[in-house]
Amino acid sequence: MKNGYDVTIIAQHTENEIVDGIKIIALPEPKNRFERMFFLTFKSLIRALKERANVYHLHDPELILIGILLKLSMKAKVIYDVHEDIPRSILSKHWLPEYLRKFIADMVNIIEKLSAEIFDVIITATPSIGERFARKKTIIVVRNLAILSVIEKANPIKFNKEKPVIIYAGGIAKTRGIKEMIKAAFHLNGKVELWLLGLFSPESFKEEILSDLKKDYIKYIGYLPFEKMYSFMKSADIGLAIFLPEPNHIAALPNKLFEYMAVGLPIVASDFPLWKEIIEGNNCGLTVNPLNAKEIAKVVEYLIEHPEEAKKMGENGRKAVLEKYNWEKESEKLINLYKELLR
Repeated sequence: MKNGYDVTIIAQHTENEIVDGIKIIALPEPKNRFERMFFLTFKSLIRALKERANVYHLHDPELILIGILLKLSMKAKVIYDVHEDIPRSILSKHWLPEYLRKFIADMVNIIEKLSAEIFDVIITATPSIGERFARKKTIIVVRNLAILSVIEKANPIKFNKEKPVIIYAGGIAKTRGIKEMIKAAFHLNGKVELWLLGLFSPESFKEEILSDLKKDYIKYIGYLPFEKMYSFMKSADIGLAIFLPEPNHIAALPNKLFEYMAVGLPIVASDFPLWKEIIEGNNCGLTVNPLNAKEIAKVVEYLIEHPEEAKKMGENGRKAVLEKYNWEKESEKLINLYKELLR
């Protein structure tokens, strides 16, 4: 790789291959959660041991035990990368019985904090997640930001635009405010098209809103590779990030905010304090109560009726990404960390 490291990724993939100099060791797709948590975890450990790496970088709480075993048996450096506040996330897992969520969340919190004392470094996606590991000396915040080099390659799609387009790209789930976005589109009564990009989670949610997807101003595009997804973003007029106020959302920092900014879209997003700080601080969009579809529609309508202001917001967002919110700059923290660990 360009920074002089041999990199191997052990993850679910179709086949073993080398992509851009990175060796990928493929793991099969699990049939269910039990198989993912146990069978796949065991396979990951065996493959990780065979690599005899100097640094192991873990991105999943299910791999904590593997990290401990690698640390004790290989004497390697181990990084635990925390992308979200897992205990808070568990409180929102509707497939778990409600009476078990608090207990499981507390147990995961304890396990994470104890294992943090064994690992060499904890990386967190936001400062608030880092606060959970206050006892750990080495905590680094590495934000999940837009990769400019990929975004710049994408070209807008060619189509006959009859009305302004509002777009959402990501996991399509109730907690991501999909129903509220659709209701907002209803309130706008055909003044805009709503594009939905991504996979349904769970798949049964698609059946729940199937009749809504048949409206001529709601387009379900489906899952697309990153570059193609950015092409659709570049063809839209407004980016939506209407996450519901679930415990794990309020202090999260979703990548889509920065992707919308990178392609020059004004943003309409949930009025969480951290999101407001970024969006209003850079004057690149407007925030709303994510539970109020009428308010969402009103803000979208305002941007449509004030195109010069919306355009300026989009330009402000792109400028902010070019200057400070891009992966090319943020990744320097990671490179410096690897240098320190391997010194």
